[in-house]
Amino acid sequence: MSDDSSGRKNLRMPDDNQLFGVVTEHLGGNHVRVRCADGETRLGRIPGRMKYRTWINEDDVVIIEPWDWQDEKGNIEWRYDEQDAEQLRREGHID
Repeated sequence: MSDDSSGRKNLRMPDDNQLFGVVTEHLGGNHVRVRCADGETRLGRIPGRMKYRTWINEDDVVIIEPWDWQDEKGNIEWRYDEQDAEQLRREGHID
């Protein structure tokens, strides 16, 4: 019996217009710099609904939704905790 499947959870995945990203820098206020799965670096905005409930730090794995009208910016939609991020790395979704 292998240990691999024991801790696996069904994690939230990005929708069609969303990407995985890794926070590379906290810019103060509600802005962070995010290295996205498509190779772009975007300015991520932490929406008010997350700002005080979800603390976002450097190296956190997030889902970002780029803005239609300004692709170099986007909203942070979700933050994964450390265990979930580790599972995403093991499964090859992020580097």
